[in-house]
Amino acid sequence: MESLLLQSVIPFLLSALIVIIITVIAEKYGTKVGGILGTLPSTLVVAFIFIALNKGVDFASQSVAVVPAELGVNIIFLLFFILLVHRSTLLAFIVSLSIWAFLSSLLYIFEIANILISITIFTISLVFTFTFLEYIKKIPSIGSVNVHYTPMKIVFRGVLAGIVIAISVLLSNLGAIISGIFSVFPAIISSTMLITIREHGPDFAAGIAKSMIFGVSSVLSYATAIHFFYPLYGIVWGSFYAYGISIVVTLILYNLRGKIR
Repeated sequence: MESLLLQSVIPFLLSALIVIIITVIAEKYGTKVGGILGTLPSTLVVAFIFIALNKGVDFASQSVAVVPAELGVNIIFLLFFILLVHRSTLLAFIVSLSIWAFLSSLLYIFEIANILISITIFTISLVFTFTFLEYIKKIPSIGSVNVHYTPMKIVFRGVLAGIVIAISVLLSNLGAIISGIFSVFPAIISSTMLITIREHGPDFAAGIAKSMIFGVSSVLSYATAIHFFYPLYGIVWGSFYAYGISIVVTLILYNLRGKIR
């Protein structure tokens, strides 16, 4: 019973409570602020705390090494979504998720477990994608909007994120790399995109997606930090120090938001 609570129930509930803030921030403050602040580590924190509790800090440190590379894959997911969303929402999701699955399988097959290689993959993906969207496609950010929140929207966001994090914790039993990959499965991204498309159309969704690409570096900083801090300081202090670093990175990104188109 205790194992079930630590591996599925509690991670599900905590993640579900966190995820609803993302589009709320975006709709109140606009896509620049929302996309950046919305990428503060949230469900990733929950996932790796419980992975560490279940499998130990060394396993969690090993598992998180693939996360930067997988964040790079998520950036590619967002790129194709942005490029296709004006044609068809369904097409955008099908193509983006198919590419995500293919690239993620390559990370698993080649066993990307070196943090430096993982960060390099992320950096290449970030620089190429953001440069392409900002200077070639010239995707604009969009100002704040108002929306009426229903219980169904909140439940949908929370349940989707909770399921993904619970699965990533359960997958820690199958191996470090696959657990790390699924810890950042683009469930929050997908649910945010779906809701914003339905509420405000593809232009708003594309705008917040571009800002998410810019802001995902805060998640990268947290993942990289716990890779080194968990073995040194344990779960509590390792998470605390890592989150402090991610906040600093987020504040830097926030102050740079004016440079985004």
